[in-house]
Amino acid sequence: MNRKQIGIGVIGMGWMGHVHSRSYRQVPDRFVSDGIDPVLVVCADEDAKKAEAAQQRFGFKRFVTDWREVIADPEVDVVDITAPNSMHLEMVTAAVAAGKHVACEKPVGRFPEETIAAADAVKAAGVMSFVGYNYRWPPVVQYARQIITEGKIGTITHYHGRFLNGYAGNPFGLLSWRFEEKHGLGTLGDLMSHVIDMAHMIAGGITSVVADRETFIKERPLPDPNATSHYAVGTGESKKGPVSNEDFVSSIVRFGNGAHGFLEACRVVNGARCDMSFEVYGTKGAIKWNMERMNEIDVQYRDDENPAEDGYKTLISGPAHPFHGAFNPAWGLNLGYEDTKIIEAREFLCSVNDGVQREPSMEAARAVALVQQAVIRSWQSQAWEKVEEGK
Repeated sequence: MNRKQIGIGVIGMGWMGHVHSRSYRQVPDRFVSDGIDPVLVVCADEDAKKAEAAQQRFGFKRFVTDWREVIADPEVDVVDITAPNSMHLEMVTAAVAAGKHVACEKPVGRFPEETIAAADAVKAAGVMSFVGYNYRWPPVVQYARQIITEGKIGTITHYHGRFLNGYAGNPFGLLSWRFEEKHGLGTLGDLMSHVIDMAHMIAGGITSVVADRETFIKERPLPDPNATSHYAVGTGESKKGPVSNEDFVSSIVRFGNGAHGFLEACRVVNGARCDMSFEVYGTKGAIKWNMERMNEIDVQYRDDENPAEDGYKTLISGPAHPFHGAFNPAWGLNLGYEDTKIIEAREFLCSVNDGVQREPSMEAARAVALVQQAVIRSWQSQAWEKVEEGK
């Protein structure tokens, strides 16, 4: 088989840069029949030690400390961006201007306007793009989409989507850039972007919203110059500064197909660890899924002839579901979070290889950003707001 080599450059070598790098290495093995061989050409991080360590760990040909060198490298076909959100727009714009295909972690921009500008740049350049909405990719989630498309739960009437993740629940968690408005949105960008994208994929486009927000932890300890993590913790004696973006977002939504819904996200909740989930209800049945049990999905089809057994049944991920067989041939041998990133990398590389854009592209990020804009307007007006193109 003649295999296609695609040169990869990754910018930003924190945790997500490591995940992306591992994912590209796994694609030729998990999806061998695609005939695609991603080549790890260069990685970049302003911290030279991190960049060099990543180069040695993942087998990049070289490392650099200036991200512009990744884009300028003639061996690089794909620029993969996992840098801080504040740098995404400049990097995306430069990459596509150089004719490179681009993958970018969500939420792409610090604010919806930056995400829309990035989408505009990609569209003008005519290159392939992909965005890290990886909760789309568990096999049972893809099967849920298949069930809905086949009409098995009838016409969708209402939808509940949420992302409850208490990563910032400790009030002594340091005041990193994640909590400062000048660096971008809070929960609306970080967590709710996933919720909106999933709602679009499962239930359809959102046309109007009414929304609310709250910042529950209003002050946090100022960062320690020696802290090594965004999730480092201070003490009650630490000097504090104000949190200037939102911890919690909720929104009632209307979909273009007539369905209604409720979306919520919170970064300071207790109990939930990764409750990225949805419930979708139709005229013939319903489906429920939760990332905390990502290999299970609850499905119900109305049974008027046998109401005693008319209830949810739990399906376990297996080789009959999309993508599962690429990882193992057995039912109940579970996939994990990073497997969703491998699928994501594969779908992007297939787009680059055959020139057919798969989703979620930068246009999917634009659709999310337009909803985010309507949410922000609703915060200000305390009223229903339409989702409007070009706002």
